[in-house]
Amino acid sequence: MLTHRYGADVHLFDDPFLNTLLARIGSPEVGTAELPTLVRSAYARLCQEVLAREFPVRTARTATRMTATEPRAFVAGPQLCRDTRLVVTAVIRAGILPAQVCYEAATEVLPPANVRLDFLNMSRIVDAQHHVTGVRLDGSKLGGDVDDAVVLLPDPMGATGGTVARAVDVYRDLAGPGGAGPRAICAVHLMVTPEAIRRVTAMHPGVRIYAGRLDRGLSSERALASPPGTYPDEERGLNDVHYIVPGAGGMGELLTNSWV
Repeated sequence: MLTHRYGADVHLFDDPFLNTLLARIGSPEVGTAELPTLVRSAYARLCQEVLAREFPVRTARTATRMTATEPRAFVAGPQLCRDTRLVVTAVIRAGILPAQVCYEAATEVLPPANVRLDFLNMSRIVDAQHHVTGVRLDGSKLGGDVDDAVVLLPDPMGATGGTVARAVDVYRDLAGPGGAGPRAICAVHLMVTPEAIRRVTAMHPGVRIYAGRLDRGLSSERALASPPGTYPDEERGLNDVHYIVPGAGGMGELLTNSWV
C-alpha cells in the first residue's frame, strides 16, 4: 500500500499490475471495445483484496476430493466467513460493470444467498459553468436491510466524493430503530482524488476508501514531492469542471458509448 497521511480508513494500492492496467485504461489508444475487459480485470483484482481485508475470517477445515481415498486429505486455515452477508451496489451508469464484476467474484467464494446486488440511479447536478454542485438520486432498487453486512460501493472514478457520500446516506438511512447497520462500508475506486478523500472522510468517518491509484496531478510541486496528505491545501486532482487529472477521460461515457 502507498504510504500517506489521510488516515487509517484510506487504502491506496501501489501495485505494478494494477498500475499497468490503469495506465492502459486511461490510454487514448483504448476505446469502447477494449475498455470493459480492462475494467473487469482491475475490479476483479480490487475485489479480491478488499474482501480479504474487510471480511471476517474463520479458521476452517475443508475436505477435498482426495478424501475418497485418503482420510487425511483436509485443508485447514483461515477462510472468509461464509455466513457474513455482502451487498454490492451498482451506481448507474459507470458503476454497473464494476459492481457486476464484484458480484460475480464474490459468488465464487461466498454462498450466493448471502450476496446481493443493489442499484442506485444517481446523476451529477451541474451549474451553467459545468461545475458539479451535487448528486441527484433518481431511483433505486435495494434488496433489503444491510444490518451486519459488508457493503461495497464500486465507483470507478472517485472525483468529488459526492456519489459515495450520497450512497452512504442511503444505506445508513436503511437502518431502523435498533438496527445494527452495516458491518463495514467500502468505497472501491480505480482512481481517487484528494478532494474525494477529504469529502468522504469528513462526512462519513469510518467509511473505508480503497483505490487502485491516487490522482493529484494539479497539486503543487512541494505536495507532489511529499507523502500524500502532507500538504492537503496544496493537493488537487480535479480540473475546473471536476474531471480527474490525470484520470482516464470520460470513463462512464466510454463504458456505455453514451456521450451525454
